Amino acid sequence: QKVEITDGGDTTLLPGEQVDFEEMNEYNAKLAKNQKPAEGKPILLGITKASLQTRSFISAASFQETTRVLTQAALEGKRDSLIGLKENVIVGRLIPAGTGAGMNRVRVAASSRDAALRAQYKKLQEALIAAQTAEEEHEAELAQGPEAAIGDDPIAVMEGETHGTDADAGEYLNPEAADGDETEE
Repeated sequence: QKVEITDGGDTTLLPGEQVDFEEMNEYNAKLAKNQKPAEGKPILLGITKASLQTRSFISAASFQETTRVLTQAALEGKRDSLIGLKENVIVGRLIPAGTGAGMNRVRVAASSRDAALRAQYKKLQEALIAAQTAEEEHEAELAQGPEAAIGDDPIAVMEGETHGTDADAGEYLNPEAADGDETEE
């Protein structure tokens, strides 16, 4: 998993630096065809160093030196992607295995779809707000499409339920019902 850089090549990696094998490959993939890739040799870490040098700072903090690991992560502004089993168990989420993996994929797809819809809705709102003339406002309303006409309008929402027809409303809505059986002759 970890490699020690023996030759940085044309990358920004330095000899003696310890990085993940995947990270070294990412640097090499960004190089042009005529540039020299970085080279490294695999290193064997002890259990303490291996657990502290994981990409997940939550996983590292659960092993040893919790205060130091969390302080360093906070100062560096790190974000944990919660990819592994250990960090998901620590924060109480479904693990990315078995049925949890499928649900995680669905959650990610739904989240990205929701983000796209929010961005589209915000763009449409900005178009309505930015309209300077009645013609521009009309064009912005047309751009929203027919689904905007049936959207959630908090003013139009009625609380409670309604049943029956106006004929069932009694005196309040049907004044003829208040007269009873009186008929005009």
